[in-house]
Amino acid sequence: MEVVYPRCCGLDLHKKLVVACLLTPGTGPQPQREVRSFGTMTPDLLALGDWLGANGVTHVAMESTGVYGQPIYNLLEDRFTLLLVNPQHIKAVPGRKTDPSCLRASREGPRMDR
Repeated sequence: MEVVYPRCCGLDLHKKLVVACLLTPGTGPQPQREVRSFGTMTPDLLALGDWLGANGVTHVAMESTGVYGQPIYNLLEDRFTLLLVNPQHIKAVPGRKTDPSCLRASREGPRMDR
C-alpha cells in the first residue's frame, strides 16, 4: 500500500484517557511508532496538540465516539486535519483493536491508501 500521510496519529478515546499512537517515517520501510497517554482535561489536550505539532503531524484519526471526542476535536481542529472514523468500519479491519501498542485501525487508516 502507498503511504498517503507519512506523519500521522491515531487516537483511542476514553472518558478520562486519550491514547495516541504517533507514526513518523522510520529509517527503513517500517514507520517509527510512539505511543503516549494523555488526560482529558484542557491542559492535557493542549499538551497532546503540542506533542503532535512538535513531531510534524498533519493528520489525526479518531473514532466518532460522541461526547468524548468533542473537546478533543475542538482543541485540535485548528492545528491538524482531523479524520473521524466510523467505529463500525474499524471493527471490520483485521487486527487487535484493543491493543494500545498498535491502535491498528486508527493508525493504518490515515497512513495507508486503501
